[in-house]
Amino acid sequence: MIASRVLLRSPLATVARRAVAVSSVRATAVRTYSSQAAPSGGAGKSLFIAALAAGAGAAGYHFYAESQKSTLPVVAAAAEKPKEPLDYQKVYNAIAAIIEDENYDDGSYGPVFLRLAWHASGTYDVNSKDGGSNYATMRYKPEAGHGANAGLGIARERLNRVKDQFPEISYGDLWTLAGVAAIQELGGPIVNWRSGRVDGEEDHSPPEGRLPDAARADGQHSRDIFYKMGFNDQEIVALLGAHALGRCHKDRSGFDGPWTASPTVFTNDFYTELLGRKWVERKWDGPKQFEDKESKSLMMLPADMAMAKDKEFRKWVEIYAKDSNKFFEDFSKVAQKLFELGVKFEDNAKVYQFKPTNA
Repeated sequence: MIASRVLLRSPLATVARRAVAVSSVRATAVRTYSSQAAPSGGAGKSLFIAALAAGAGAAGYHFYAESQKSTLPVVAAAAEKPKEPLDYQKVYNAIAAIIEDENYDDGSYGPVFLRLAWHASGTYDVNSKDGGSNYATMRYKPEAGHGANAGLGIARERLNRVKDQFPEISYGDLWTLAGVAAIQELGGPIVNWRSGRVDGEEDHSPPEGRLPDAARADGQHSRDIFYKMGFNDQEIVALLGAHALGRCHKDRSGFDGPWTASPTVFTNDFYTELLGRKWVERKWDGPKQFEDKESKSLMMLPADMAMAKDKEFRKWVEIYAKDSNKFFEDFSKVAQKLFELGVKFEDNAKVYQFKPTNA
């Protein structure tokens, strides 16, 4: 009995008694949980507590803690904060911020951004219903290795800076939005744009040969290529007005030189130069191309010359050469059409018009 009293006064015994008391109360109050019965009788009960204190003092506290935890009500996890939709104007602004660079080409990545958007979209085939901007398959070697896409890795790498800032945007949306930004930031018309492109896999890659061959001087080749995308003669000529921007590079396409004297400003100069200058075949070690006889500083591709020779094409060349506003209006529409080739948008997809950063 003395040993029992000593044990009952010990700190470990105190913890044990509290554990049993709390456990008993909890078990009574919360009937959905089972409880462990204690031995009956006075002396027997004392001996039981003493044994509990001697053999499981620390365990008594653990039992208390576990019983405390088991009877606490379950607290529902706080609902996650809804994800805010992507602000595409901010994405546009981020693209615009990396367009100018005095150390690259003519001081602007705009032309190569537009070329990337153009080539990523222009692989669509209305008959097979595949290709286009939806899957951004130029990320993979097969399409990236197409001859027409030489040098576009420069644009894709540059735009990865924006992708890092806005990882939720798809590559197809990023590249086509970069095309819109290039047009607008370099002085061109406002182009409507919608999001909704998804990133595909390598097996979505289109076959090579769907983009126009710049070395082909016959108008029928241009029709064969562009008609498969769903464009008519007027739209073909309007799209080629984008040649007002940028230049050809011998180490990429094999051709060399700019189409206009202001390759970083979006204008109707492609048409005025095509009709207003005398073009002669350039004598050099590269593929066949033409240079202006007067300054020898500008060039035209064989496919460009077909626009002036073909009667139906030339009609639209003359219209756009005379009326810059008409060209801007038509180009805005056909650029949107081009960038949306192969994309299945939701019925309520928002149409964006972005404010140029230099407006």
